Amino acid sequence: MRHVIDQAAAWQRSGIRFAMATVVRTWGSSPHGPGASMLVSEGGRVVGSVSAGCVEAEVCAIAEDALAGAAPVLERWGIGDEGAFAVGLTCGGTIEVLVREVGANVPLGRIAADVAAGVPVALVTPVDGRGCLAVGGGGVSGSLGDPSADRAAALAAEGMLGRGANGLVASGDGAIDGAADGAICAPERALLVQSFAPRPRLLIFGAAEVARPLADVGATLGYRVTVCDARPAFVTGERFPRADNVVAERPDRWFRAHVDLVDAATAVCVLSHDPRFDVPVLALALRSRAGYVGAMGSRRTHEDRMARLRTAGATDAELARLRSPIGLDLGGRGPEEAAVSILAEIVAVRRGGTALPLTLRTGPVHAT
Repeated sequence: MRHVIDQAAAWQRSGIRFAMATVVRTWGSSPHGPGASMLVSEGGRVVGSVSAGCVEAEVCAIAEDALAGAAPVLERWGIGDEGAFAVGLTCGGTIEVLVREVGANVPLGRIAADVAAGVPVALVTPVDGRGCLAVGGGGVSGSLGDPSADRAAALAAEGMLGRGANGLVASGDGAIDGAADGAICAPERALLVQSFAPRPRLLIFGAAEVARPLADVGATLGYRVTVCDARPAFVTGERFPRADNVVAERPDRWFRAHVDLVDAATAVCVLSHDPRFDVPVLALALRSRAGYVGAMGSRRTHEDRMARLRTAGATDAELARLRSPIGLDLGGRGPEEAAVSILAEIVAVRRGGTALPLTLRTGPVHAT
């Protein structure tokens, strides 16, 4: 979603007219959740996606109408609809999408700047298309046309932003829940809230060869990547061009100094294979709020590491959090495939996936 906002801000600065389509609600299995957006420029360029290709052609047609002066449209597609197969929605779920032209009054520059700076911010768009707000740590920008409406909308948006949530809210009336039958429940002043929380962090300790593709793939998945190693020769910008931070420091010292940055979305990967560096930083990471903590090594290394961590005071509950040996069993070889294995496990843990082949599962492909 961040690349969509960056592109939207660039088009706005250049005076290029465009429409934005955003998923506001979903029911059942759906490729993207609320907040997923797609841009259509007046020249026909498309950026982003709302359904992984299922209904994009139909959305483009509605976007062209919006650029021709049509009012914002809240459209729905689902497998049960008569026209679902006609537009290619075959995944089994239902999505509701708001399509509207984005004008010069939308504070996209502020949104893009906050996202780049890691400042939480939300874009608030009334379904009726009247006005727009940016709400977050930088205050409130834009207007819905009335100060009292702005205050009510800001309060509603702050609640969504605090949870990192996207979707519809009623101004001053909390979230709008989708009924089981998909019935639209849109009050007179329904607001679409798109939350942009700071990028999750991927902390890589130990600049081993696998750390290079791990940093690259992590950056591709949207992580803010830090690579830390006590050996200055191994942590250079040339080796890790896509990492946000490359640090020559003892891993445990760096972690202790930055533990306030670690949250449930943080993934910690310890790759150094050296107990002098592994054990101290793992002891800290396992006591932290990090959602994922993994360490590379053989099973013999793992057993030795567990004994050292117990000696260092780690509890059974903390040790149970350790993913070691790190990664999923993909049968891969080489640093690149090892990096895919590690990131696959991180995604499964973060998203609550089973890591099983989909052919062995029943039910919806996409989480509901």
